[in-house]
Amino acid sequence: MQDIIQLLPDSIANQIAAGEVVQRPASVVKELLENAIDAQATQIQLLVKDAGRTLIQVIDNGVGMSETDARMCFERHATSKIRTAEDLFKIRTMGFRGEAMASIAAVAQVELRTRRETDELGTHLKIEASELKLHEPCQTLTGTNICVKNLFFNVPARRNFLKSNPVEMRHILDEFQRVALSYPDVTFTLHHGETEVYNLPAGKMSRRIVDLFGKNYREQLADTREETPFVKVSGFIGKPEFAKKVRGEQFFFVNQRFIRHAYLHHAVLSGFEGLIPDGNHPFYVLNIEIDPAHIDINVHPTKTEIKFDDERSVYAIVRAAVKRATGVYGLAPAIDFEMDVNLLSPAKSLSFEKKDYAGHFEASVNENRKITDEEPSPRDTYNARATAPKRNINSWEKLFEGLEGPVKNERHSIFDLPEEVLPSVKPFTPPIPEEEPAPAAASITFQSKANRIQTEEAPLEEAPVTESEPEESPVSEQTFSSKAVPSKASAKPSLLDYERMLFQVHNRYVLSQVKSGLMVIDQKAAYERILYDKYRISLDKRNAASQQLLFPKTVTLNPVDFQLVLEIEHEIKALGFDFAEIGKNAFILYGIPADVTDENEEDLFEGLLSQFRQHYAELKMDRPEALARSFAKRSAARYLTRLSAEEMSALVDQLFASSNPSYTPSGDPTFSILGLEKIAGLLR
Repeated sequence: MQDIIQLLPDSIANQIAAGEVVQRPASVVKELLENAIDAQATQIQLLVKDAGRTLIQVIDNGVGMSETDARMCFERHATSKIRTAEDLFKIRTMGFRGEAMASIAAVAQVELRTRRETDELGTHLKIEASELKLHEPCQTLTGTNICVKNLFFNVPARRNFLKSNPVEMRHILDEFQRVALSYPDVTFTLHHGETEVYNLPAGKMSRRIVDLFGKNYREQLADTREETPFVKVSGFIGKPEFAKKVRGEQFFFVNQRFIRHAYLHHAVLSGFEGLIPDGNHPFYVLNIEIDPAHIDINVHPTKTEIKFDDERSVYAIVRAAVKRATGVYGLAPAIDFEMDVNLLSPAKSLSFEKKDYAGHFEASVNENRKITDEEPSPRDTYNARATAPKRNINSWEKLFEGLEGPVKNERHSIFDLPEEVLPSVKPFTPPIPEEEPAPAAASITFQSKANRIQTEEAPLEEAPVTESEPEESPVSEQTFSSKAVPSKASAKPSLLDYERMLFQVHNRYVLSQVKSGLMVIDQKAAYERILYDKYRISLDKRNAASQQLLFPKTVTLNPVDFQLVLEIEHEIKALGFDFAEIGKNAFILYGIPADVTDENEEDLFEGLLSQFRQHYAELKMDRPEALARSFAKRSAARYLTRLSAEEMSALVDQLFASSNPSYTPSGDPTFSILGLEKIAGLLR
């Protein structure tokens, strides 16, 4: 029998290796930038065309290569960083396995120019699909200039699997940001076509963060440092109030190599415990310096996953560093044990003066503590309250209109009210017309001809009923005519409305009586379901109405979000947004969806992108589905307001007319029914 096992040709072996190393243009960018870093470059230029499909070019001023090294770098498993097996446990550089350049040359057209400072002439190479086409001396600057053209030109199947240009460009920007953050002392520039995306001068880490993510990050950075004989942690964390629901601005580096590590991410979240809501993720850029002997970095082809020999110790040190930073920079709330709040009146204790913390706050507190002889006694205060005229309080919120400070937006109790409004607070009673007070135990009869509400002490059966209007069955010991009389403000509800009486709790829940008990509707979840169905139809039919802005707004985004908008531009416009690109990372917003009111247009636009990234990345759904869910979730939050009876009724009707009334698009329940037995159990 003939032998069937044979060695693969180098070209095929390199293409197989390229399947692991070169997944998309961003993979090539990562490998070339890391090679430039290893070459001790202080200036690195990245030029990209067509999101890396046509050209990826990296120019550095590093040490360069000799003629022999230039040819050898394209051979498999050729590296300058490993001589013995023990060297695998001492690695502090980036690329070391010798597969990157060989893999790239197997699936692209590569052109290399390089020269060392001591050489008069450099080396010029051209390689296509692992085949050497040109090898000659040339004139070039010190360093290396490498061009990767027509990626996957000889592997059409791989090229067809590439995403759109905005998607691939976002991945390139991610890789560029990671390398730029890990080496702030190196100057980086990035050009996409004729556009300069980044120009990052060498400097401190804080400046590099601001240059990458924007000027608004300057105010939220807190220095983080912790040093032990085992490990050293350094970097910056963001303030708790800037935490976002979407991950993507969390960067871990181990010996200046970007990694992903869920365990260490949990350590950072543990350091922020009690400062950020559950599900939010703070911004951080942390570098961990550790002896390479304690880690294994060769566990993943892209080297973004590593193993520690003592993960618990690293976890504890990272957590301690974050905890310390939140305390030193005042990110965590502090308690003043010297201030006796019992000496402050409610009105004074809830007001805060805008004064310098160091110079005036203590004096303000001491002034509030003083009790002078001119202040009335508790008995006088009680008598004044009892005889004070009662104010007409229309809503609970109006009781707190005069209050200032952070407690204004918190939940309140009756003990938080100012002294002057306390006498006007009464227990809840059903609304009664002002012109005729209702005596206790009165029977109420609505008469359409009399155009008023008549109250009597007589028994229910003695209430007069006109011959032209049939008598209705009693509902909750009240008799209603078929034609209710409209009041001064609005028409009285019909009998059907009283049978389905709706009640709102804390602007969050809507309660409705059903046959089996009490139905509790989550107001936000219900609107999320309703809006999702609406936006899904708009995306399919592309007929959403747009409300034009009187003054167009300019929205400036970071490069990653800018590419994301270009990627989903048609879908966003189908929702009702009207915008156009006006320059570098900027759009001009002409219109927003017609049903959006009382919201900042820029926040609405950026919030939609933030929600979309979360759904698109975590749930792996198609773009229209992810966009409809994102905008529904973003828009539903603004409906946590007081609803009128008509609005509550419309909410219930629209919810049960939707495609799935029981659950939101993300699977959360929209309502729950409390049975009579369960309600009775609550009272026992």
